[in-house]
Amino acid sequence: MHTWSVVLAGGVGSRFWPISTPENPKQLLPLVTNEPMLSDTLNRLTTLAPPERTLVLTNATLRTQVAALAPTLPAENIIPEPQPAGTCAALAWAAHTIARRDGRDAVMVCVHADWAIGDVNGYRATLARAAELAFTQQSLVTVGIVPVRPDPGFGYIRPGAAVSDGVFKVEKFEEKPDRVRAAVLVNEGCFWNSGIFAWRVGDLLDEINALTPEVAPALAQYGDDLVQFFAHVKPIAIDVGVLERSQRVLVIPGSFGWDDVGTWSALRRVREQDALGNTLQGRTHVLQSGGNVVFAEGSAVVLYGVQDLVVVAREGLVLVTTVEKATDLKALLDSLPAALRGN
Repeated sequence: MHTWSVVLAGGVGSRFWPISTPENPKQLLPLVTNEPMLSDTLNRLTTLAPPERTLVLTNATLRTQVAALAPTLPAENIIPEPQPAGTCAALAWAAHTIARRDGRDAVMVCVHADWAIGDVNGYRATLARAAELAFTQQSLVTVGIVPVRPDPGFGYIRPGAAVSDGVFKVEKFEEKPDRVRAAVLVNEGCFWNSGIFAWRVGDLLDEINALTPEVAPALAQYGDDLVQFFAHVKPIAIDVGVLERSQRVLVIPGSFGWDDVGTWSALRRVREQDALGNTLQGRTHVLQSGGNVVFAEGSAVVLYGVQDLVVVAREGLVLVTTVEKATDLKALLDSLPAALRGN
């Protein structure tokens, strides 16, 4: 079995404004450790596949930055997406690329570049198990994270009938619920939808061809032209375009400290805290303050007698909000003048 790692590293990470920008988005920033998130992601995958069998799909404008962070990757393994087209298009192109290079039986394991992982060994073992199942069962395998709290920020997977020990058919995918519904789903034994997938590339391509008219015609017509393919697909998520339509989807549970680091407030869960629950990065001084998130880049930040704030400082700009408001910066960003937003 030949296993390939596929890393989705696109997007601009607007919820990490003002540090994350289109030119330097969150996957290239040291938000969880002192290394860029993409570097951490690739390091975790070294036991799964060598660099020559690792693909990174990223924004076309970021190809140079990604190459600098991943010097062992062959240049052709950094795939520049000319425009956003959804995860289904990205993973379809990755599967198509792998099939041409290594045959339809090759297994690709798909992850995102912006996660925190607490138990790296557990993560690696789960990915290896998913890859083996995908190969032997000829199925589309996803990893469902065992929830540690009801969280409305994630989608959920309802497991169905057991296929074998710890392996289940997927009964249903559920979109992000409200908080009350999230608690119900957790109590009913549903998993978080992690976005970790494993499949033989031929199996994925067959399902796309049969089930996904948003992508299949463009792949058939423009399979030799990356730019034209991305220009002609209809953007759709892999969950919606394939997994929710397929009868060949299996789920296995994962419990390895996974976190989708989606907002500034998430750093309280994934970074070390001081005795009062502050998460601090950069030059900071805190007194009689607790539960704050501070990211200081190029400036020092001093907090005195405040609780549950998010303070992000970069040269020429400081963001101050609450942990609660930091989960959704869209209203703020929409209100900003262009000159300030891009500062």
